[in-house]
Amino acid sequence: MKRISLVILLFLFGLIQVLAGSRADTAALWKVKGKTSLNFNENYFSNWAAGGENAYGTIGKFVIDANYKKNRVIWTNHLNMALGYSILGSSKLLKTADQIEWYSTYKNQLHKKWLFTVLGSLKTQFANGYDYKVDSITAVSSFISPLTLDIGPGLQFTASKYLSANFSLASARLIYVNSQRLADAGSFGLSPAAKDTSGEIISHAKKYTLGLGVRIFMKLDYALAKNVKLNSRLSLYSDFFHNPQNIDVDWQVLFDMKVNSWLNVDISTQLLYNDDVMITDKNGKTGPRVQLKQLLMIGLGYDF
Repeated sequence: MKRISLVILLFLFGLIQVLAGSRADTAALWKVKGKTSLNFNENYFSNWAAGGENAYGTIGKFVIDANYKKNRVIWTNHLNMALGYSILGSSKLLKTADQIEWYSTYKNQLHKKWLFTVLGSLKTQFANGYDYKVDSITAVSSFISPLTLDIGPGLQFTASKYLSANFSLASARLIYVNSQRLADAGSFGLSPAAKDTSGEIISHAKKYTLGLGVRIFMKLDYALAKNVKLNSRLSLYSDFFHNPQNIDVDWQVLFDMKVNSWLNVDISTQLLYNDDVMITDKNGKTGPRVQLKQLLMIGLGYDF
């Protein structure tokens, strides 16, 4: 806990250095840009001989970047939020997207391509999530269940204006599960509650787990064409004290295609792997699995 507190203090020190700059600082030192969009999909069938289910869905997205730069000091912030639901036939609402992600990085220029950094990230979701193959009543995740917070000092190598990589040899990780039921079940890598021979809980599980390890974070922002952008974020993490040979992977890729000033098409994928997260497959076998999500969205968007 002391090691994590030290890392947090370093991060706060960097933020204070930025915020306590000279009074001559103005809004001109900040660059803010963002995008909000509402995306739709629909399938409709009437007397269709081949069969099919009517389906309707919508996903709302909000992305904002707020970046500060003064002399050698840089502070970048990226917030990405999404929430979406769909209806298939006569079924209830099914959640198709749910994301709250915030990346904040303090940087100090050491060399043309090297920067000292303190990288922090926070991830959670808005609403309850369900394993619809089982039921739509018992939540398997919810707001702040889990919440993952990573923070640590490191070095960033800027290969070009499109590509950079951040290396942290001491990145602290906090995983917090606000739901006591999920914590007792040992979800998201927590140690489960102690139970007696009849299965009754003797003592509840802790709602959090702490880790310290190596983290590599790579970012690519590249314009493939005038109105087509590729964004990729890859995070790799190895815990020093818990199966360091197993690497946690979070790889997100987004193709952002702008048809005109208000119509956009997004294709996104996310690949996750965490050996502490147990998933039951269609054969009833439980264990760590590669998780993959893909979304194709067409909708109305506004850039600012």
